Amino acid sequence: MAKIYFDNAATTPMHPEVLDAMVSIMREVFGNPSSTHALGRVARTEIEKARRTVAQLLQCAPAEIFFTSGGTEADNMAIRCSVHDLGVKHLISTRIEHHAVTHTLDSIEADGEARVSYLRLLPNGHVDMQHLEELLQQEGPTLVTLMHGNNEIGNMIDIDEVAHLCKQHHAYFHSDTVQTMGYFPFDLQRTPVDFLNGAAHKFNGPKGVGFIYIRGGLGIKPLLHGGAQERNMRGGTENIYGIVGLAKALEIAYRDLHAKEAHIREIRQYMIDQLLAHIPGVQFNGDYAGRSLYTVLNVSFPAHEKGEMLLFNLDIAGICASGGSACSSGSNVGSHVLAGIGVPDDRHNIRFSFGKQNTKEEVDFTVRQLCEIFDLPEKVPS
Repeated sequence: MAKIYFDNAATTPMHPEVLDAMVSIMREVFGNPSSTHALGRVARTEIEKARRTVAQLLQCAPAEIFFTSGGTEADNMAIRCSVHDLGVKHLISTRIEHHAVTHTLDSIEADGEARVSYLRLLPNGHVDMQHLEELLQQEGPTLVTLMHGNNEIGNMIDIDEVAHLCKQHHAYFHSDTVQTMGYFPFDLQRTPVDFLNGAAHKFNGPKGVGFIYIRGGLGIKPLLHGGAQERNMRGGTENIYGIVGLAKALEIAYRDLHAKEAHIREIRQYMIDQLLAHIPGVQFNGDYAGRSLYTVLNVSFPAHEKGEMLLFNLDIAGICASGGSACSSGSNVGSHVLAGIGVPDDRHNIRFSFGKQNTKEEVDFTVRQLCEIFDLPEKVPS
């Protein structure tokens, strides 16, 4: 069997239509978008067309979309510029955010630029909204930064509820929407968020390109200084091929949203059912059956002598999965997310994350391999 890819929360395979769009631009549009001659104007037109596409899909103004190198840069831009340009002195977040947020908060606090408050979490890993309301009553100005969907356990915040609560208390709100962009609809006319962001490679686009939405009128200054690109908001020659690929990928993601969601939900539920049927003691981390990403399933296996080599053995069998965030998988540090929700150290945890290319046959093969690893009788259909 070909490689089975259950690591779509880390990155996704590029859609063929995206690749075609990018190759066409690579072949035909090589001008610098900042040049005033004809070839430069053609390149500029492609970037602005992509910006309009993203804005239309998110129900916002094109002038509120700025292209970046990805989600990490966008997170840094939202948080650091809020402190430097908006006078934010109080940052509210959780200890289970992506490291692009947690490490940025650590850096700002260490430099004495702002203080950071961390929200309590409920037993299922969700944010304690009462605690958020209490913290919002403290002295500001304040920025709340909460990811829309957790990349490891899948828990989702109610982004509308948080946004309106922040607005009620005159606080700024940033949400890292990297895991939900292209998988859930957004209407930024209705949701009063100040910053959100996306990374193309999470929704079947190219790596190395993303965007940030900045609500109009905020008065944010550049994080990266240089030329006058992105309307003086981000120095550096634009990644035109990546930007075109991002817009095409997002367009396809929302074009096919309902069929994609139905298929992925079916595959995820099938894996839950098969694991419960064949592996005694299996559990699922986070609010997997409630307000959760339909693309992510964090599985907790009982202590076993082969558990430490679980990911390795799956890889040998041709199955790609993750022990947590792929952005940190090269470190020897355990998952800060699982530690943050109190998962016992003696259990073995795997994140399976699904895409539209996955099948029930791949789930059956994976469960058979897990049964073999854990020395369990195989009763899974072959």
